[in-house]
Amino acid sequence: MAKPTILHLGDDIRWNHDLYALLQTRFTIVRSHSMPRAEFKRALETHQFGDFAAMYRPFWNTGGEMGNWDEELIALLPPTCRIFTSAGAGFDWVDTRALASRNILYCNSAAACTESVADAALWLILHTFRNFGWSAASARSCDPARFWDANRNIAASTHNPNGHTLGIIGLGRIGVRVAQKARAACHMRVLYNDVRRMDPAVEVPLEATYYAELDAMLAEADCVLLATPFAGEKVMCALRFAAMKPGARFVNIARGKLVDEGALVGALRSGQIVAAGLDVHFDEPNINPELAGMDNVLLLSHTAGASLESHIGFEKLGIENILAFFETGKALTPVNLEFMGAKL
Repeated sequence: MAKPTILHLGDDIRWNHDLYALLQTRFTIVRSHSMPRAEFKRALETHQFGDFAAMYRPFWNTGGEMGNWDEELIALLPPTCRIFTSAGAGFDWVDTRALASRNILYCNSAAACTESVADAALWLILHTFRNFGWSAASARSCDPARFWDANRNIAASTHNPNGHTLGIIGLGRIGVRVAQKARAACHMRVLYNDVRRMDPAVEVPLEATYYAELDAMLAEADCVLLATPFAGEKVMCALRFAAMKPGARFVNIARGKLVDEGALVGALRSGQIVAAGLDVHFDEPNINPELAGMDNVLLLSHTAGASLESHIGFEKLGIENILAFFETGKALTPVNLEFMGAKL
């Protein structure tokens, strides 16, 4: 029998060569490399890649030149396609429900970057309490006046995180790891809000307190961490920032589109929020200039998950998802099973 075909999107494998060689023994691999959207659409329309059974995108910065995976692209996929595995934790760029309607499982690689994102989240949390961003920018300016301004005045507006509460919106894999680090390193108390309460096996070791209502948690947390996937709507708007404990802090390592940045600016200017740390932004790569101009806001370039270990893991987990799916009928990290119904 002919081997099933995999469409490999983007650049060559860089690290997991032995595992990729195993994949090649079991599948025929065809390549799209880095096609722009119009060219990729034509290739699908003309059946250039054949009847592929899986798609594999090992890197988040290549293989995505065709843009968002919406109904326009998904409708062109062959009926033989069963699974799409991709690098990265977020999946706001792909319509996972539309994939499910065509019996295609989507798998992300959040497990591979959990440690990296959690480290970055902890750094941003520390910034919101200690305002390391102000201190760093003042030193880097090489301006003695700015140096002395930070040196003499930063203590009056900063605190140790020890004993404060961390409220996590979305206690998934990354949220749990951040909670573990915050407890171990900073002795913070953990609160969380999610669509469902976690199993005691997760909740009890963290001594985490569950809040079914988000506003109730916001009113209690000294620092709020946004760690939930983007589902099409903003989570943090003006009303939600107003519901936060006065003088609290805000960190986002999820997606920029979850936040009304104008409302965030207003909350910072009014003092409702005293500091923020943002890895992600509403209109990347365009940064909100008002946020960029604030000494109490630390901004990153969507690099929380960016480490060599993450990239090696993205490659590996994508291959392992495909192998597991075709060997057992079950993938390792599916995100759209809830939309699949009885199709698998």
